[in-house]
Amino acid sequence: MTVEFDLDGQTAVVTGGAGLIGRALSRGLADYGANVVVADVERSTGGDLARRIGDHATYIQTDITDGEAVENLIETVINEFGSIDILVNAAYPRNENYGQPYEEITLADWRENVDLHLNSYFYTAYCASLAMKDQDSGGSIINVGSIYGVQAPDFNVYDNTPITSPVEYAAIKGGILNLTRYMASYLGEHNIRVNAVSPGGIRNEQESTFIEQYEARTPLGRLGDPADLIGAVVYLASDAASYVTGHNLVVDGGWTAK
Repeated sequence: MTVEFDLDGQTAVVTGGAGLIGRALSRGLADYGANVVVADVERSTGGDLARRIGDHATYIQTDITDGEAVENLIETVINEFGSIDILVNAAYPRNENYGQPYEEITLADWRENVDLHLNSYFYTAYCASLAMKDQDSGGSIINVGSIYGVQAPDFNVYDNTPITSPVEYAAIKGGILNLTRYMASYLGEHNIRVNAVSPGGIRNEQESTFIEQYEARTPLGRLGDPADLIGAVVYLASDAASYVTGHNLVVDGGWTAK
């Protein structure tokens, strides 16, 4: 039996496609043959990434916190490519006060960040799913979750550092994971698979104290790299996962095993 990971001829939309995780996933999906739409709010970085990927990539400026922009994105993809086969929700929208300590969170910031992130993931997946329902071939939706949507943070890894894990993040990512399950259950009859990939900590120029404490807590002894998520996303996007839906694939170096 041949396991099929080839994405040749399929159209994949990656929101936040020029971001830390999104740019790795955009490249990875293109490497496996997909026609990738880099959907990102940052025109310069998104356009540059699409040019560097080459013939398999197109950039469409998109702010997923704007519902009309999301609708236009899906419509443009259908008009230009004929279908949307894969959606990867990898954007990370947040306001300027995001990341405050627990004691300093305001209700207004809580509401805004939940709206920007969770609601935008829902509406993007929702619009994509309606388009996929009209296709005989269905489709695959992949939401980027987090280990902190699965379990509570270990705050010891933030000791003696200026960073923390925001309370909004836990609520948002937990919501995304159950949204994934709901959509998988509801859309299965239309051959639309909905899954999540939940990374652990990803290296992003954090200070050395945090890195040392995080890596000491991780069985594989290192922070993740954005490229570590490519295999998981390509698998869930491909026919190799044709009987997989409603699943959260954790890619965390063993963090949640402890």
